[in-house]
Amino acid sequence: MKERVAKLLNEQINKEFYSAYLYLSFANYFIEQGLNGFANWYQVQAQEERDHAFLITQYLQNNDVKVVYEAIAKPDASWADNLEVLKAGLAHEQYVTASIHNIYDAASEEKDYRTLQFLDWFVQEQGEEEKNAIDLIRKMELFGGDAKGLYLLDQELAARTYAPPSLVL
Repeated sequence: MKERVAKLLNEQINKEFYSAYLYLSFANYFIEQGLNGFANWYQVQAQEERDHAFLITQYLQNNDVKVVYEAIAKPDASWADNLEVLKAGLAHEQYVTASIHNIYDAASEEKDYRTLQFLDWFVQEQGEEEKNAIDLIRKMELFGGDAKGLYLLDQELAARTYAPPSLVL
């Protein structure tokens, strides 16, 4: 693996762990609001992001590349309202998507076909992540202003469970 691609993948590990921290801060916000279903949704999201970091770690290790863990930045934890949190989540997913695309571009330029194949899963996953964030924003805009609608949406999000990714490295 070329040094440039390895460096970008190592940086992505940090971004995935940051994503987990960010989503845990979202969960804490929603717990403070009494919206435990929303908190659950973001706790599951944090587990997914953590596992993304582990997948990249394992991929690098399987390719005899040194893994370098860097400090994880403290997420901003101040939002005006519930919708602002959800919009911050979408903006963050778009940032992660751009980062994955950047690694994909670098691997393509280096003709690193194994890494391209590995990243295909992440490209698809990011499409799903952005769609989920958009859907959640739309539901909040439709139902979040009504107490009963917000309650039902919170109940829907409480039902989310974690399913670890099944990616063959």
